[in-house]
Amino acid sequence: SFALIACLAWHDKKASDDFFIDLFPVIKSGASDNRNYVKKAVSWALRNIGKRNPNLNQQALKLAKEISKIDSKATRWIASDVIRELESEAFRRRLKLDKD
Repeated sequence: SFALIACLAWHDKKASDDFFIDLFPVIKSGASDNRNYVKKAVSWALRNIGKRNPNLNQQALKLAKEISKIDSKATRWIASDVIRELESEAFRRRLKLDKD
């Protein structure tokens, strides 16, 4: 399901922000799964949601920071992966979040 969310976030240009925000509880519940492919898919989904626009970027970062507080190796890995990419200088320039 997380891979599907990631693909929708990337390809469905007409989907509303609320559609993805409504999926955050599903993403949060899957974040504590320690299986390798699950945590990679959760991270992929949340990163792709955060890449859609500035609003979803902020919402995805907020969720990643919430997830980082859960006591689990998987959640810490997911949160650090998402935060690292969505706060990277190169990404922020692409999304035009920083002033030039």
